[in-house]
Amino acid sequence: MAEQAYVLKEIPCSIDRLKLAKRLHVDLDSADGRGLMRMVNDAEVEACPKAYYRIAYIDARGEGWVEIDGLRFNSRVLSVNLEQANRVFVFAATCGVELDRLFRGVTDLLESFWADAIKEAFLRQVFSAMNRHIEETFKPGKTSVMSPGSLEDWPITQQVPLFGLLGDVEAEIGLELLDSLLMRPTKSISGLRFTTETGFESCQLCPREVCEGRRAPYQPELMTHRYQRE
Repeated sequence: MAEQAYVLKEIPCSIDRLKLAKRLHVDLDSADGRGLMRMVNDAEVEACPKAYYRIAYIDARGEGWVEIDGLRFNSRVLSVNLEQANRVFVFAATCGVELDRLFRGVTDLLESFWADAIKEAFLRQVFSAMNRHIEETFKPGKTSVMSPGSLEDWPITQQVPLFGLLGDVEAEIGLELLDSLLMRPTKSISGLRFTTETGFESCQLCPREVCEGRRAPYQPELMTHRYQRE
């Protein structure tokens, strides 16, 4: 029997206008700045970012794979990271279909770029709110996160079993997994959160040099020292 699912919908969110404008290199006193603020104001009225998570349990594990609630995940890195774990938090968070609808008619390239940045800002806030909810409810201690597609070792095809773990997440928060294995709304995130004493960021194993979202420096020796097969 699946564990209780937690759905977060009524999450107060607002955009830090100065921070957003600085990130986008927009002068708030300019015509572009006024246009950006109109989009932000509209977004704050319409936005309803959402998150969903539940606990799932590890049934079995082997060399380069782990089985969670009857579904198999193939990843050397994931299997090593879960060696000391017996449960995971399977999660999904999204900026919400409301913002997708709001910005659907935007055709200007610059405004499309701004719309993506606004949606990302709401996604970051709801993701943080979900993590706080997990910490306050379950007190899991030190945790790390992995998402399908973040590493070559755990490809985006693993979204299929992950969404199998999630259940009917489309009905719960409007998040859909497309045949392309991308998610809709596109500004969404899914993955596993798990307790770990060693700490882990996928960025540590990613050689991509230019990445705005990088949270940790690339450590090529980590794959050899910790994750390489003996």
